[in-house]
Amino acid sequence: MSTNTEKIKELIELREKARLGGGLKRIESQHAKGKQTARERITMFLDEGSFEEFDMFVKHRCTNFGMDKEEGTLGDGVVTGYGTVEGRLVYVFSQDFTVIGGSLSETFALKICKVMDMAMKNGAPCIGINDSGGARIQEGVNSLSGYSEIFQRNILASGVIPQISAIFGPCAGGAVYSPALTDFIVMSKGTSYMFVTGPKVVKTVTGENVTQEQLGGSSVHASKSGVAHFVAENEEEGLGLIRKLISYLPQNNLEEAPLAVCYDDIARLEDSLNEIIPDNPNKPYDVVEVISAIVDGGEFLESQKLYAPNIVTGFARFNGISVGIIANQPKYMAGVLDINASRKAARFVRFCDAFNIPLVTLVDVPGFLPGTAQEYGGIIIHGAKLLFAYGEATVPKVTVILRKSYGGAYCVMSSKHLRGDINYSWPTGEIAVMGPSGAIEVLAAKEIAAIEDPAERAAFVAKKEQEYREAFANPYNAAKYGYIDDVIEPRNTRFRIIRALQSLATKRLVNPAKKHSNIPL
Repeated sequence: MSTNTEKIKELIELREKARLGGGLKRIESQHAKGKQTARERITMFLDEGSFEEFDMFVKHRCTNFGMDKEEGTLGDGVVTGYGTVEGRLVYVFSQDFTVIGGSLSETFALKICKVMDMAMKNGAPCIGINDSGGARIQEGVNSLSGYSEIFQRNILASGVIPQISAIFGPCAGGAVYSPALTDFIVMSKGTSYMFVTGPKVVKTVTGENVTQEQLGGSSVHASKSGVAHFVAENEEEGLGLIRKLISYLPQNNLEEAPLAVCYDDIARLEDSLNEIIPDNPNKPYDVVEVISAIVDGGEFLESQKLYAPNIVTGFARFNGISVGIIANQPKYMAGVLDINASRKAARFVRFCDAFNIPLVTLVDVPGFLPGTAQEYGGIIIHGAKLLFAYGEATVPKVTVILRKSYGGAYCVMSSKHLRGDINYSWPTGEIAVMGPSGAIEVLAAKEIAAIEDPAERAAFVAKKEQEYREAFANPYNAAKYGYIDDVIEPRNTRFRIIRALQSLATKRLVNPAKKHSNIPL
């Protein structure tokens, strides 16, 4: 056998060894937990045969606590490289729990930093698949410095390239902050969790008995904390969600989102929308039905579905154009804006603005949620986040008022005064300082107090409310001042939005030069 042949054979053997990660026994253990290996996840995620791997032969450099006596696993616990999703370039790293519990070492971090740097340099999304026991304790501060290097790159990449994190196992301590700095987080049911301090520390410090799932499982972060944007039944579904999400996004902040082929008639009339708003202004309806009726093919990728459900955020297309949709949801808390809804929508608006994705806003909002809990929690600051996000955004902004649009919430929800480009209203729109009942309590307080008979008083109030509704709680008063560009027939909404987006395709708007804004946080 020639020397060359021997060297090639050695290379092939080393590659096979590296692909085994922590070995067959640990791979079987991973599968027994309902989890895939790092490489299986990459294979599932990327286009077939497109993966190009880096740093397969990297080993750790640690000599502490007997680590120098270990041979060290090739790849050192993370698989990194690039490939394509639907033919578009993406960079990816996938943590390997079969190698020392996926713990992060100095070289592990350097591998991740390399692909993040390449993603930035080449203007492509970076996808991180997390499944790690945290910092490699044997490496001490070198492990911590590795996390910090990753954080710094997350920060610099923010708003430049899309960053998406999949959590498919443990993600605890300092490790949680890298996903938190990315744009979207996907978790899998039953096998993933995130927390800053684990159940044992919580028990020691606060005395609380709590399981990993109760403390940081997917259901907690999807509904209570809002940390997770998407929850998947399993890893395959989660990776499919990321592929779908990427289809709505540009490669970087200097590009537009890809234009999809549209097979849905742009002039399709949706007669159901003419009847969807109940006659009783206090009755709810599902705004997602409105969204599904007007977007291409009824396809809507909703983000943070279970968190702050009184506002809906997500991606859809109009005539193939990728848009971000923000809509008040009358089904929950009458669509009122509260702390969580304001934060959720503000972050989504800023993401879309950073990546040149037009914003379509559907408004049915009675105002901000009153009460001490909201005021003590800082609703003023949090509500200002949404106001700031809309006012700062320079992408095309199309707004449709479906029903209520009262008070400060009218201003906040992409009004003409916050540089809304094209603002429409349905005939059912009610644009006023406050609702009729509240307004009459203020405007006719003396007359109401003077009427002693309850039936007579109720009839008087009803009459005054109707007068107020006719005079102020309608779209025509705002249209009179040009704050509403047109009052449109609900069934024509799809066509009017598409025409609006087409007219705004060449929009140019630049904010004043500054180092950065100081958004209320």
